[in-house]
Amino acid sequence: MSSIPENLQYSETHEWVQINDGVATIGITDHAQEELTDIVYVELPEVGRALGAGDPCAAVDSAKTFSDVNSPVAGEVIEVNPLLADEPGTVNQSPYENGWFIKVRVAEGADLSHLKDSAQYAAAIGEA
Repeated sequence: MSSIPENLQYSETHEWVQINDGVATIGITDHAQEELTDIVYVELPEVGRALGAGDPCAAVDSAKTFSDVNSPVAGEVIEVNPLLADEPGTVNQSPYENGWFIKVRVAEGADLSHLKDSAQYAAAIGEA
């Protein structure tokens, strides 16, 4: 059973987001990294890229599959996690702390109503 931090919000496609002062830090959930198994490569976007909610914003190559990571929010990429270029397995070891993917300046008026809280996400993945 994966742990689901209560201080984050979650997307239907297993991304997590934490928004502080208009900046969203985005990663994939513990459930997602368990499903992917060993992550061997992470492709991150360019800083400055504009994203819509639901747009692919990164890609993950694992022992099992190649998968897109979608941005749960609309905005502009302002930072990427440099650690993932050399140590993609960080996502497996620390999906909520050191394994974040990108930081996005959330677009003004962005709709966040589709995001789930931890209880809703737990129910969606059968852990409620």
